[in-house]
Amino acid sequence: MYTEFYRLAAQPFQLAPDARFFFESTVHRQAMAYLVYGLQHAEGFIIITGEVGAGKTILVENLLSTIDRSSFVTANIVTTQLAGDDFLYMVAAGFGIAKEGLAKGPLLQRISEFALAQHRNGKRVLLIVDEAQNLSFEALEELRMLSNIVLDRRSALQSFLLAQPQFRAILGSPRLEQLCQRVTAAYHLGALKAAESRAYVEHRLRRADWKGDPHFTEDCFSLIHQRTGGVPRRINTLCSRLLLFGFLEELHTLTPNAVEKVANDLQEEIARLTAPLAFAGSLAAPGPAETISQITQRLGVLEDRVHRHGRVIKRAIEIAAAYFQVEQP
Repeated sequence: MYTEFYRLAAQPFQLAPDARFFFESTVHRQAMAYLVYGLQHAEGFIIITGEVGAGKTILVENLLSTIDRSSFVTANIVTTQLAGDDFLYMVAAGFGIAKEGLAKGPLLQRISEFALAQHRNGKRVLLIVDEAQNLSFEALEELRMLSNIVLDRRSALQSFLLAQPQFRAILGSPRLEQLCQRVTAAYHLGALKAAESRAYVEHRLRRADWKGDPHFTEDCFSLIHQRTGGVPRRINTLCSRLLLFGFLEELHTLTPNAVEKVANDLQEEIARLTAPLAFAGSLAAPGPAETISQITQRLGVLEDRVHRHGRVIKRAIEIAAAYFQVEQP
């Protein structure tokens, strides 16, 4: 909706990773250097850790967009708590290897044969494991065993592991000493600095063909950084909602007051999601200790939400009607 209002070519703050919007901050540039080094090294494990939303996935997407894909065979899997055997089935599925009815031994053999065949054909096999902190010790051991697939003294399969910070503590276990010995490069992806948060916002807007509408006042950017901690996904969430708010209010200039309101709304929504029982209680009948002013305030909040949702629906209908050139009733 707001893309049409602000004449943007795309949604600049979508949450889905898209290499077109990759922003090379200081930490992302350093992480890319580690990834490129590991890719050139052509063996072992490359590990990138970072907080939720730090940009680990888009970092790898950007790396893959810069290589000759015809020279690589890649599989990208997102892990959950899996036993070692189940993890191997996910790896096989990621590479399109037939796995139905196979026991663990034949499955390992088939994965090995696949990797070696690709290697003989001059192709590199890359396994990208997202959310690696969820892997069990058994799955990590199976992953280490896959790194033993070697032809002509060169590894036929290389793994990139993307994980949240707690994965570093997991790697410190004595049970994973052999895996750690095979780590070619590791990097922790930190948050953006204040100046980079502003550059990040403007970069993504420009990628969406932004021509200055909406205009962000100077103080907006420092507040965006403060309320998001410089974490890219949080910036995306806040700015996407900020543009929606601007669209609903028909604003072409966004101020710190707008940022503060949207950030507070998001904080309230997150609090409700993480404490659903407490929120349910807040909508229940008032308790004996609740004052008239508290009841009035609570009802006012609910009415404001209903009003805003109504405006979203109304504007969506208006845009759809204009697009399809039909008269509104």
